[in-house]
Amino acid sequence: MNQDSYLGLADPTSADGDYNAHAFLVWQILQSISGARLVRVIGVTNAGSVSPVGFVDVQPLVNQLDGWNNAVPHGTIYHLPYFRLQGGTDAVIIDPKINDIGVAVIEDRDISSVKATKGQANPGSKRIFDMADGLYIGGFLNGTPVQYIQFSASGVDIVSPTQIRLAAPTIVMQATQTIGLTAGTQITNSAPTIELDGQIDQGNGPNEGNASIQGTLTAGTDVVADGVSLVNHLTTGVQPGSGISGKPQSGT
Repeated sequence: MNQDSYLGLADPTSADGDYNAHAFLVWQILQSISGARLVRVIGVTNAGSVSPVGFVDVQPLVNQLDGWNNAVPHGTIYHLPYFRLQGGTDAVIIDPKINDIGVAVIEDRDISSVKATKGQANPGSKRIFDMADGLYIGGFLNGTPVQYIQFSASGVDIVSPTQIRLAAPTIVMQATQTIGLTAGTQITNSAPTIELDGQIDQGNGPNEGNASIQGTLTAGTDVVADGVSLVNHLTTGVQPGSGISGKPQSGT
């Protein structure tokens, strides 16, 4: 008898002995259990905004096979809650994006009531091991990122092709040695008061230039320009009366 004429898992030897018969039944039961599935995201409710954790629609990537080993793709699994690294109101927001590859972990009971209430509830139905009751965890088999936080032996890199923004009532940058700021065009500091505690040195790099101050410059001790002290400089050509002295000269 031609084995190719049979459909499914059964073949002419499936009932040959008690072991084969029982093994066939066990495999039939296992076929109905959905475990973890590699899936591709085809829809997502959030797009990186500050909002509650959302849901994804996914397409399983491993096809089913019929009795002749023809591919039978799965349908879309809708409205799966996705994972976010979050504790209380503290979170890292990296929402899934279309075409991400991840894993759908299938619950053993209907979780629809819990999804609706976000609290303890009875199963929404009698179904078990159904892909509709999946939870999405992302980050498998994806490509090279262009915006990322990288931890390596040389340190921590925070990279963005657009903007990095820090927002808080107080931001503290602290280093035991050096803090370096480098910009291609401009560094802007804007505040009602800017306080610098330390010696200011322009350095001799390629960006040295003039300093311009729109308001009053107040010095607690002295101002020295090209070796001439504003406090202790000497003047030349001094004459009594209302005459005007000459240019200042270097002095102590």
